[in-house]
Amino acid sequence: MAESLPTEAPGPPRRSGLRDARIPIWLAVPAGLGVLLLLLPFIGLLVRLDWAGVPAAVTAPEALQALGLSLATATAATMLCVLLGVPLALVIARSPSWLAAVLRTLATLPLVLPPLVGGIALLSLLGRNGLLGGALDLLGVRIPFTTAAVVIAQTFVALPFLVISIEGTLRAVGTGHERVAASLGAGRFTVFRRVILPLAAPGLVAGTVLCFARALGEFGATALFAGNAPGVTRTMPLAIYTAFNGAGVRQDTAIALSLMLILVAVGVLVLMRGWRADAIR
Repeated sequence: MAESLPTEAPGPPRRSGLRDARIPIWLAVPAGLGVLLLLLPFIGLLVRLDWAGVPAAVTAPEALQALGLSLATATAATMLCVLLGVPLALVIARSPSWLAAVLRTLATLPLVLPPLVGGIALLSLLGRNGLLGGALDLLGVRIPFTTAAVVIAQTFVALPFLVISIEGTLRAVGTGHERVAASLGAGRFTVFRRVILPLAAPGLVAGTVLCFARALGEFGATALFAGNAPGVTRTMPLAIYTAFNGAGVRQDTAIALSLMLILVAVGVLVLMRGWRADAIR
C-alpha cells in the first residue's frame, strides 16, 4: 500500500488590503474622501460632455489649430529642456554640496512659484522694457507675444521636472562607474556618452515624458508672456480659457479639449508606470 505523503498544516489565513498593511481602518475614511476629491471633478466633466458632439468639437478649425500649436510648441520645449536640463542636472549631481543646493533651489523654483509670476519674470527679462528686451528690440528681435515666447514659457515651467529626475538618478548610481572608465583611459566626453548617459536613462526618459506633459498643459506663464493670439500663441489651455470666457471656440469644444488633455495626462502616467515596471523586471 502506497504511503501517503505528509501534508503541511494549513497556516493562518492571509489577510489583504488595509488590514494586511497594518493601516488603521479609520484612515480609510479620509483616504476615500481624498479619492473622491480627485475623481469627482473628472466625473463631472465626463457627465457634462456632449459625447455626440465630441467629433465635431475636436475637429473644429479652432480646436485643431490650438492642438497643433500645443503639440509643436510642447515638442520644441521638451527638446530645449533636454538640451539644457541634462548638463544642468549633471553639474548639480557632481557639484559640492553648497553649490548643488544653490543650483537645485534655482532649478526647482518654477515648481513652487505661481505660473503667472513666471510670466511676469519673463516679461521683465525679455519684454520691450526688460533687462534684455531693450537690446533685443534694437536688433529687431521681438520675443514676447510670439510662438517663440510660448516655447520659452513652456521650457521655463517644465525644465525642473527633467532636472530633478536626472539628478536623482545620477546621485543614486554614484560615481564609481565613471571613475573606472576614467582609470581605463576614457576621456571626459567618452565617459559622458558611454557611461553617464546610459546610467541616467531612467531619469531622462521619465523627465522627458513629464516635461512634455507639463509643457502641453502650461497656461499661466504663456498667457502673460505670449498672449492669446489665434494660430500664434493660443495653445489648448488658452483655447479652453477663451471658450469659457465667451469668445473664440464654443464651450463644448473647450470641454472636449479638456478631455483630450486628461487623456494625454493619463497616457503619460500609464506609459511611465509601464516603462518603470519593465525596467524593474
